[in-house]
Amino acid sequence: MRAFGIKNYKEPLSEIEVAEPIVGEGDVLVKVQAAGLNQLDEKIRTGEFKQILPYKFPLVLGNDVAGTVLSVGAAVRGFKPGDEVYARPRKDRIGTFAERIAMAEEDVALKPASISMVEAGSLPLVALTAWQALVERGNVRPGQKVLIHAGAGGVGTIAIQLAKHLGATVATTASHHNAAFVRGLGADTVIDYRSQDFEQLLSGYDLVLDSLGGKTLEKSLRILKPGGKAIGISGPPDSGFAREGRLNPVLRVAIAALSSRVRRQARKLGVSYEFLFMRASGDQLRKISALVDDGVLRPVVGKVASFDETPGALESLAAGGFRGKAVVTVAN
Repeated sequence: MRAFGIKNYKEPLSEIEVAEPIVGEGDVLVKVQAAGLNQLDEKIRTGEFKQILPYKFPLVLGNDVAGTVLSVGAAVRGFKPGDEVYARPRKDRIGTFAERIAMAEEDVALKPASISMVEAGSLPLVALTAWQALVERGNVRPGQKVLIHAGAGGVGTIAIQLAKHLGATVATTASHHNAAFVRGLGADTVIDYRSQDFEQLLSGYDLVLDSLGGKTLEKSLRILKPGGKAIGISGPPDSGFAREGRLNPVLRVAIAALSSRVRRQARKLGVSYEFLFMRASGDQLRKISALVDDGVLRPVVGKVASFDETPGALESLAAGGFRGKAVVTVAN
């Protein structure tokens, strides 16, 4: 079976031959028709997460998929061959840059009926990230103030729409070129990150969704009101993540140390910091599908490449220059 992956960390993405997926009794075998590209794929490739996400090689990359069910395991009750589905496979079963993939039934949902396969392939990871940050962790309520960094990016485009649906007043950072675009998604306030300092313009926020880390995260803590929360998806990981991942005690201590500075800064300010590494969830994707079909959320696809162009498309993520998500299409 054709796939794109790596034979070791830091190697360029290349085509590799892999065995056909093994379909367990609780699995759904899907013909991949579209696969979203994410910064997570590049971080896995470079080994940035190798301590917390240990993988065996060769490794097929890819964390988003939309396609058609080919077959199901004996214990599967929710899907049948021919169903059009989408998913973010759980972290130990990634590999959507391939012609076919087997995934746990619990991770899969019927794709929104109102959108294309390409649009559906762009959604799972970023939509689940936005849902888990704003609904699960943030408990965003009407009247609250939410700052979403990088509003024209993959997570940002969905998070702005979801936060607005939840009743929040939404601020975002974006380039001047993208200001009208993110306002169209629902942003009330747009900060031009090239010419303005959001810390000088914003205050009293309930929640920040930070995808940038570093100095941006530290400044984000200072625009929160007492009791506010910053949720980081770029890092640094915290002790809560280590516990949820059931990492060994030595690694738990090391990971806690990575975020000790930012957590200490948060405590001094009377706010909190949490790291979010989103998880697979078919149940949440079904809720997201309903919002898409109701017109509340719309996917933003800024770039489409063919399956053969996957390595170059992943490499070009760092350069940016497009809105929303990049997606590869698979003809098989």
